[in-house]
Order: sequence, then structure tokens, then C-alpha cells
Amino acid sequence: MRVRVRYFASIREALGAGELIEVSPGSTVSRVRDQLTMSSTAHAAALVRGKALRCALNQVLCDESTVLTEEDSELAFFPPVTGG
Repeated sequence: MRVRVRYFASIREALGAGELIEVSPGSTVSRVRDQLTMSSTAHAAALVRGKALRCALNQVLCDESTVLTEEDSELAFFPPVTGG
């Protein structure tokens, strides 16, 4: 299934506004993050484990154990504190 991944604040500066990716149904947000970190060195640096990140699925805050379904269209990553 395809999901639009969006990036904000410092992650957006490193990776751009976002991208459309293919993920397996039933993937968790954590699995998608790991998939992204393997896609390039820039992704690995911006989304590295140990770096505090917040995530939102379809514009609703979620944690990394959240499972994506066919109905999900957007996953966002951003630092815990972002500017206006």
C-alpha cells in the first residue's frame, strides 16, 4: 500500500517536504521508520533511533507501535518541539 510520508521542522530541512512510499499492510510506524532509515544516509541521520521524534498518522498523534491500515494515507514525523 502507498502512504504519503511528511516531514516537518529540522527533518524537513534534511529530507524535504515528504515522499510517497510503499509499505506492507500491517506495518507499524516503527517498521516504516526503520524502512526509511535504510533508504539513504540522509534518512538514516534524520530518523536515527535514539533521536526523539513525534509521529502522526492521518494528522492524529500516535506512537510507533501504531499499525497502518489500508485506510491510512499520511504519516508525519517531526521533532517533539517545533516552531510556529
